[in-house]
Amino acid sequence: MKRSWTKYAMVLTALLLLVSSFFSPFMQSFASAADATKITIHYQSAPNDKKEWGLWVFPEGGEGKPYAFTGEDQFGKVAEVELPGTYDKVGFIVRTESWEKDGGDRFVSVENGEGEVWVKSGDEHTYTSPPDGEYRDLPKFDKVNVTLNYHRYDGDYSGWNIWTWPGDEKEGKQIEFTEDTNFGKRATYAINSGSGNLFDKIGFIVRHSTSDSDWENKDGGDRFITKVGKDGNVEVWIVQGQNRIYYDRAGVDITRKITKATMDTFNQITLETNVPFDSSKSVGDIEIDGAQIEKVTPYKEGGDAATTKVKIITKQPLDVTKTYRVKQKGYGSADVVNGNVVRTKEFDEKYAYSGNDLGNTYSKKQTNFRVWAPTASEAKLVTYSSWNSKAVKEISMTKSEKGTWKAELKGNQDELIYTYKVKIGNSWSEAVDPYVRATTVNGDRGVVVDLAKTNPRKWSTNKPKFKNPEDAIIYELHVRDLSSQKESGIKNKGKYLGVAEWNTKGPNGVKTGLSHIKDLGVTHVQFLPIYDYRTVDETKLNEPQFNWGYDPKNYNVPEGSYSTNPYNPKTRIIELKQMIQTLHDKQLRMIMDVVYNHVYAVSEHSFDKLVPGYYFRYKEDGTLSNGTGVGNDTASERKMVRKFIVDSVAYWAKEYHIDGFRFDLMGIHDTKTMNEVRKKLDEIDPSIIVLGEGWDLETELDAKLKANQKNAQDMKRIAHFNDGMRDGLKGSVFFDRDNGFVNGKQGQEKLIQQSIAAGIDYDHSTATYEDPDQVVTYVEAHDNHTLWDKLQLTNPAETEQTKKQMHKLASSIILTSQGMNFIHAGQEFMRTKGGDHNSYQSPDSVNQLDWKRRAAFSQEVDYMKGLIALRKQYSSFRMTSAQAIHQNLRFVDASANVVGYTLNAKANKDKANEIMVIHNANKQAQTVHLPSNRTWRLLVDGEQAGTKTLRTVKGNTVNVSPLSTFVLVR
Repeated sequence: MKRSWTKYAMVLTALLLLVSSFFSPFMQSFASAADATKITIHYQSAPNDKKEWGLWVFPEGGEGKPYAFTGEDQFGKVAEVELPGTYDKVGFIVRTESWEKDGGDRFVSVENGEGEVWVKSGDEHTYTSPPDGEYRDLPKFDKVNVTLNYHRYDGDYSGWNIWTWPGDEKEGKQIEFTEDTNFGKRATYAINSGSGNLFDKIGFIVRHSTSDSDWENKDGGDRFITKVGKDGNVEVWIVQGQNRIYYDRAGVDITRKITKATMDTFNQITLETNVPFDSSKSVGDIEIDGAQIEKVTPYKEGGDAATTKVKIITKQPLDVTKTYRVKQKGYGSADVVNGNVVRTKEFDEKYAYSGNDLGNTYSKKQTNFRVWAPTASEAKLVTYSSWNSKAVKEISMTKSEKGTWKAELKGNQDELIYTYKVKIGNSWSEAVDPYVRATTVNGDRGVVVDLAKTNPRKWSTNKPKFKNPEDAIIYELHVRDLSSQKESGIKNKGKYLGVAEWNTKGPNGVKTGLSHIKDLGVTHVQFLPIYDYRTVDETKLNEPQFNWGYDPKNYNVPEGSYSTNPYNPKTRIIELKQMIQTLHDKQLRMIMDVVYNHVYAVSEHSFDKLVPGYYFRYKEDGTLSNGTGVGNDTASERKMVRKFIVDSVAYWAKEYHIDGFRFDLMGIHDTKTMNEVRKKLDEIDPSIIVLGEGWDLETELDAKLKANQKNAQDMKRIAHFNDGMRDGLKGSVFFDRDNGFVNGKQGQEKLIQQSIAAGIDYDHSTATYEDPDQVVTYVEAHDNHTLWDKLQLTNPAETEQTKKQMHKLASSIILTSQGMNFIHAGQEFMRTKGGDHNSYQSPDSVNQLDWKRRAAFSQEVDYMKGLIALRKQYSSFRMTSAQAIHQNLRFVDASANVVGYTLNAKANKDKANEIMVIHNANKQAQTVHLPSNRTWRLLVDGEQAGTKTLRTVKGNTVNVSPLSTFVLVR
């Protein structure tokens, strides 16, 4: 665990530094923090499991890498992983190469630089000791000979000693340091168990004391020596300010040095060392090549002069393209790298580029290239002859305005393969053009394309008619899921062209694919990511691979694995356009799921290769912000990140005729960026809808600026997924067995009422919706358990018929509520993923749409079709303002677990005077009073739904069936 120095130690250090020679020989040594962290993971696979399990390991808040199990013991497979750097916690996932997982994210707690855990297949628990009992032959001792070496950077060991004890015993003894070494001080002692018991570890504390009762001043906390030799001897090394125990002297670096030097403003370099120094006397001891120093101050205002971190203020502005070198007497030298300076307002003001020609601009006569790389001192355009060839030519680019670099190639460059190389500091890095619109296989190199040649036949800007956002009934779909099952009847399985196939049939002759979606009656099809993403290898499409695609690589390029030929840069573009055109021809609009909130890996993404440190948010300690939970958050509040997002969305809207954008983890972004997106799309086509996940996420952004539900009032005509309705209906997605209104929870009536009314009366601590077009009403999506799987968890003893009624009740509430409507693909036939709550990399067997189930659940599909037809028939379910909802929707008194309301259909210009909706979540029939003693037509009764009269109801009451929705029209 990380430990901080005691206040006493810091004061003592300051005093010693001020009164002693700055270049004391004692100061020649100190431990470097650049150690390694070692974790050991034991994994017991299921019996007869032949899968090739491996690991994905990542330091907390950092990026991950794959590791293999390299050994075995009696428990199972064993992996020993060593990561550079020191961490308190390391995460890991047990997974296959195709990203089939055994459990979710797990963590190893690290102490003394090491951690060890045990994992059993199918068991979500991560054990810190063998779960089936100790099987290791661990040595135990009645006596151990200890040699403990201690290094203090201040060279003062006066009063410092050790308090030590065997095993878990409470009684201990004080040991003095008695021997001087070139490392520091050494204590050699033997320790016995006072109780006579055998022990396997030795505890100790380093303290500054004069008596056994003096415990106030310690260097670190309780530490335990665990690696004792079989002969009962052990030697360890420890260093002031670190709680880690070293078992090898070679692993301890005690050279005094500069550990970090960063340019943090245009007049400030932050210098860090591993050993404190007197900053008040250091101006003459610090030099910067190419810059004059005005002053040196402690990093924290009012901090002690004795410090390891200072601000160096320069007399002249610093140049972000120049490599400075800082020298400090006694500490050596180090290159200054760009730090927080690239994240300052001044940097944005100086370098933000507003032109519309970033990327490549193609014409038959010439192609122009422009890349934004303001911290680069040189830039080159690199061309290639194929996706895997060596470079053909490197062309120097010309420095241009606002930190951009440009080049021009004469002639027709259609299908030219290229990348950029930039020199930052003393290093060159190569990157794909962030604005590129076509790539080679796997997106590793950019390609110039004549986009006019990618338009399919009958490519038209004509779109299905669509008036108000509240009219949207969105069907969320993964390209591969639609067609991957062999019974789908679709030839181009897992492809864009598979989505475009028409008149396909499945079991019992049921419609499948696009024909099924059209028959259902929805207005929009929303696709999980179809841009070029990272984790599916496009060169190995004959091998089982699956991913949802929330791992961006090239934002403006279609994903190649969904095309018939990912090696041809144009094929993926042509076939995606064909898919979209077919949807439009069938009067279906198309929504694209966009993921601008993070990238797969910062270090390998073009953003960070071209302008390191700019595109992402960082915490004060210099680590990446991680509100997304996947290691990084993009910084949409910075001008060039905002510009990229707006430019990218506009490109997709214009080039691909996209009808809507669903923003993944929209709460990571800022409200201004989302409003800029809305404004740009309005210039292109105001009927394009924008929706997103407005969750309140822990990212490094002012709470008032986050694009989440709490700030919905600041984002007009941008919709948020209503998790209040989702969890109110079926129970929290974070607790498997938590239930909701339809599956047994009591007291949910008010929440359901507010949600039916589009959440416009939610408490502002939850959301600030001001209009129904700001709300997406739903009960399930690709994330978390499907509704059916949730019901299996919350109501395992119920019959299938009862769970069907609960399921239909939930869908009925969604499709009769105000706001935009959203259906997960397969929800109409009560889709199951076998209990998999996070199937982002699970195989087709889990994720595919099951057309056999669709045939078996035809009655349920017909019920959903009827609800959709009802919603489209009556605009009263689709009111377009909060005022209209307040005036025309009235809730009625009803018994517990019943929600009833009337809609003023006449005021909404429907062909009816009044609509009555009743949702009964009880397992018994309920009598509900109707608002008038008239003749009512029953259109929905929990078994059937639609626009045709099922029967008439006369009088002022109606008997509502258990777990059912009734819709009556007068």
